[in-house]
Amino acid sequence: MTEPERALRRRLYTLAFALLALACVWTLAAQGDLSFGRKPWENLARTVDELSRPSFLDLWYGNPALEYRADDGRVLRVENQVESEARFLGALARGVWSTLQVATLGSLLAALLAMPFGVLTARNMALPRPVALAAKLVLDTCRAIHSLVFALIFVGIVGLGPTAGILAIAAHSMGTYGKLYAESIETMDRPLFEAALACGATPMQALRHALWPALLPQWVSTHLYIWEYNVRDSTVLGLIGAGGLGLLVSEAVSLFQWGRLATILLAIVALVFAFDALSRKVRADLIAQPG
Repeated sequence: MTEPERALRRRLYTLAFALLALACVWTLAAQGDLSFGRKPWENLARTVDELSRPSFLDLWYGNPALEYRADDGRVLRVENQVESEARFLGALARGVWSTLQVATLGSLLAALLAMPFGVLTARNMALPRPVALAAKLVLDTCRAIHSLVFALIFVGIVGLGPTAGILAIAAHSMGTYGKLYAESIETMDRPLFEAALACGATPMQALRHALWPALLPQWVSTHLYIWEYNVRDSTVLGLIGAGGLGLLVSEAVSLFQWGRLATILLAIVALVFAFDALSRKVRADLIAQPG
């Protein structure tokens, strides 16, 4: 393909996407579904105000004898906010650990399951077309179904708990792992691959002996990237009983405990930020050139 042809295709793709975006806006507006509510700015200000007071501050500033009263003034119960918040933070720490468990084991299982599918779908492996198409269909199906949908399915099969979350993360991520594995195989140094084939090696033998040492750092980098994504994704699986922080989020929202929701969100941001920094460091070490 010449450069003018490539430029023309880029313009056509851009135009097609712009038309799609305009069609989405037009149809939503025609159906009246682009409304922001009756008082969007007032609602936004109230939400920001409520979320600006995270509950973990009660460890230092909480009322040790907070009274809950009925409309007629009767004292219904007295609560020590400091002790209550300490118990909540303990549950939050367990939720963070559960989220990390689900993301870690689900990502590892997906990475292992996707390896053979990635090899089968790589075009330069010259495998029988029906085999490659069948493997690609599996990966595309896994990638098309969201992890929340998988979680609903596995909750019905194995019951509530982290196991369902692990299987859901693995089932969805396997499609992404396999696609990236196949692309890394297809973009490897072809002369090295072809030299191995010229020496009488099969495509699988060439992959194992000639390309594997170069593929391994890329595959580990891919694993770290998807693992990082799954840490974020697994925080919501608890909403449907599949483990993680989602259960605490659901409880806070249902009870209108916006201060505790703010604390949970801060914990999620801190977890993702720390994991992102760690994975960036590891990826940089893996791709660093020896000097």
